[in-house]
Amino acid sequence: MIVLGIDPGTVTMGYGVVESNNDDLSLVDFGALTTSARSPIGERLCYLYRELLCLIQSYQPDVVAVEQPFVANNARSALAIGRAQAIALLAAAIQGIPTYDYTPTQVKQSVASYGASSKAQVQEMVRLQLGLAEAPQPDDASDALAVAICHLREIHLSELLARQGEKQ
Repeated sequence: MIVLGIDPGTVTMGYGVVESNNDDLSLVDFGALTTSARSPIGERLCYLYRELLCLIQSYQPDVVAVEQPFVANNARSALAIGRAQAIALLAAAIQGIPTYDYTPTQVKQSVASYGASSKAQVQEMVRLQLGLAEAPQPDDASDALAVAICHLREIHLSELLARQGEKQ
């Protein structure tokens, strides 16, 4: 299974592509799509959409996993991230690819076994789980890889539970 993980943002959108064979995870690619913060929002969203379509066509993911916006004190920032999230969901839907979204807490819990993990802890766990020499950069790409890993772990857990239920 190939998963395209997305860390949405309208200035920087991280992406990470991870493949799973049985329980083995392997890195396919990662990076960040960047736009100018001074560009109109419509132009940025259009650029991100087109680039996501190119990534989807290049890697042919089975699913797209997107991190949900975290709403703390900055509603304006959450709105912008929500727009970027919608673009990622739209790009996948146009290609007929199933999408899943995960909260930041779900991603941290799944990848680092602690829902309140620091960004550095999550990056280190991504590095270890993918067998990398150093943590992926930029942070947005590392976060996107964490979302992809989270989805693969969730699917694996669901399959284990389903098999356990069949045995009973």
